[in-house]
Order: sequence, then structure tokens, then C-alpha cells
Amino acid sequence: MEQYAIKGGNPLVGEVEIGGAKNAALAILAAAIMTDETVLIENVPDVRDTNVLIQAMESIGVIVNRIDRHTVKINASHIHDLTIEDDYIKKIRASYYLLGALLGKYKKAEVSLPGGCNIGLRPIDQHIKGFRALGANVRIEHGLIITETEELKGNHIYLDVVSVGATINVMMAAAMAAGKTTIENAAKEPHVVDLANFLNSMGADIKGAGTDVIRIKGVSRLHGSEYTIIPDQIEAGTFMFAAAVTKGDVMVKNVIPKHLESISAKLLEIGCEVEESDDAVRVVASKPLGHTHVKTLPYPGFPTDMQPQIVVALGLSQGTSIVTESIFENRFKYVDELTRMGANIKVEGNTAIIDGVTRYTGAGITAPDLRAGAALVIAGLSAEGITVVDDIKFIERGYEDFHLKLQSLGAQIEKVDTERELQKFKLKVG
Repeated sequence: MEQYAIKGGNPLVGEVEIGGAKNAALAILAAAIMTDETVLIENVPDVRDTNVLIQAMESIGVIVNRIDRHTVKINASHIHDLTIEDDYIKKIRASYYLLGALLGKYKKAEVSLPGGCNIGLRPIDQHIKGFRALGANVRIEHGLIITETEELKGNHIYLDVVSVGATINVMMAAAMAAGKTTIENAAKEPHVVDLANFLNSMGADIKGAGTDVIRIKGVSRLHGSEYTIIPDQIEAGTFMFAAAVTKGDVMVKNVIPKHLESISAKLLEIGCEVEESDDAVRVVASKPLGHTHVKTLPYPGFPTDMQPQIVVALGLSQGTSIVTESIFENRFKYVDELTRMGANIKVEGNTAIIDGVTRYTGAGITAPDLRAGAALVIAGLSAEGITVVDDIKFIERGYEDFHLKLQSLGAQIEKVDTERELQKFKLKVG
């Protein structure tokens, strides 16, 4: 079983390039099947989630050509099946984006109920509410979500809770519904905006993405397009916190600083220097870290996907910090692993009370999910001694070449597959 072996103690120094946004790529890849013409998509991250989605698309007849590692050409003119239930798709949450795309184009879709990281309940009731408002029948049978209609009709839809997934799914279906659709209380995340821009590049008529009211005029067909996916704000934020935790100096390149404002603000608050330029952010941690309070919120608030990373940083800060998780109820499962490394954290309900310690110590730990896994790697990079991280398959769902990028910044980290390789690493780093 693959693991990351880490010898901590090196500050991360240098430059790192951020890849395309995983969450934007998943929505955009799904939306690419809504036209019969060819679509070229650039800056696609080569991570497990995007590869699984591409395999699922190929299973129903979509032709996907990889031009290079980060560029794909997609042609969906020969889709022969509107049912997606292969085992792969159950592993990723974004499988449900194929519902909105297929329903919009063919007025029918059947997709396995989605999987992904077990970080708490992520109901699909808002997706179902949106599809029904557009005139679709929706039912769940034999583990499949089945949705079909004679005709999709625009409607006024108010989402009860801010849901990125529901906003994206309803937006795709509504793009090809007759008449006008208004989505109120819509999610404002950068990848929602990226999907709207992509659909518009294919001939959709979507206004207001990035605000809480999105207005859509349905069109009868979409055409081919060439599009480049935005950089990944969560990958960028992870490297920014890696600099803070290891007392490093890292230039994070190919980013949109505006998307990182809530992350930069917290780094400044705990005593890091943050310098922004047009498409890069530099984080320098030369002073001891201070404490702060954080509450995760929908964009533009502090992202739930950055919560484990900031907890790792606050675990090494001076004083007491409080982190409140308002999005997912199981998001603190990694705290037990961090405690094994010497952290002093008490979790009460959706709140973590963190008393800073002077250092972490290496231990054998397990990644419980994607973002927590990345955060535990960062903890290992700052810890005294050797840390071995199990279940790195979670991390590889959303981070491309994570250990290689960390190595380029001076980290002593290797991917090992056997006990012998692990012993070799331990001997090498002494």
C-alpha cells in the first residue's frame, strides 16, 4: 500500500506552480458533453477524481482524447447510454454533475448515488428540488438517481441552503431549458463562475454567476468551445499554509489572488507576511505564529476545504485558537491523528479548541479524507523525526504530484510502497 514517508524539520523554500482547479474541472468536464461539437479544455488537473469522471464519460460513449497531460478534447456526439453506474463513479462526489448535463441535453439521466470523502452528510435534496422545479420527474431506485422529462421549463428556484453542487447541477440543466430560470441563494464559489463562463463560451446565456442570484435564458443547443480552467484555490491555500507551518518562504505561482483573500487574511492575522502580485502570492513565516478564531463559511468566507490546514498551523501557534466548522459535521476526524503527533486539541461538536504546542513529533498516521490528508502531510513536514502517512489515495484524489512539488521546495518526502522502501528512506535521511 502506498504511503508518504516524511522526515520533518526543513523549512519549505522556493516556488511552486498551482494546477487547474479540481472542482471547476469536474463541473466543466461534465458540461462538455452538452454539445455534439468538439470541446477543447486546458489546465485540467491530472488527479484521481478527474480521471475517474473521464472514465465514466467514456463508458457511455463520449470520445476523450488527451492532447497532453493537462489538455483534453471531448466529443459527445455518440453517447449511447444515459445510465452511469460503474463502480468508479461511486467513488467521487462529482458524479452527480452528469445528471444536470445529461438532463439538459437529453431530458433523461440515471446516475449512481455519489461517493467521495466521508466528511459528513451532503444531501442531494436541493439538486432534486431544482430538477423538479424545471419540470423533471426524479426518483431514487436501486441506488440510482433517475430523472426524466418531456421538456425542461425555466422557473424561479430558491435554494434552501447555499449548495455548490446544486447550483452547478441546476445551472447546467437550466442552460438548455425553455424560457428563463432564476436561481436565488446560489453558491458564489470561483468554480461556479468558471462553469458559467464555460457554458457561455458554448453559447449559453447565464448572468450573475458569482452573486447569489443567477439568471439563465435557456438555449436550444450549445456549440463547441476552447476553454482554460482556473487555478485551484485549495491547492494554493495548502501550499501557503505549508510555508507557514514549516517556517518557510514560498512563492505560490499561477493563482488568482482574489480567490485567496480569506486565506491570506488569516495568514496575516497569525503573523505571516503575504505579498500578492498579479498571478502569485508569496508567504513568509519568519516569526512565531499567533492564535486566531476561524469559522468556515461559503465563499467568500474561509473555505471548509482549508479548515484542516489552518488547524495544523494553529496547533503550533502561541495561545488558544477556536475553529468552528459550519459546513460539514464530520470534518474533525483527523484531529485524533494530529493528537498522536503531539497536538493539544479538544473537539466539542462542530468546534475545535486548540492550545498551541511548540512542536509536533513524527508518528504513523492515516489520512481520513482528501484535505485532512494534505494537512497531516504538512504537519509531518514540520514534525521532529519521521512521519508515515497511510491511505494517500485520498490525497491523490485532489493533489497532482503533491510529494514532488513538496520535494522541489526542499521537503524530505517520498512515496513508498513496501516496508523495504520505507527502511531505505529512513536510512537515507538518517
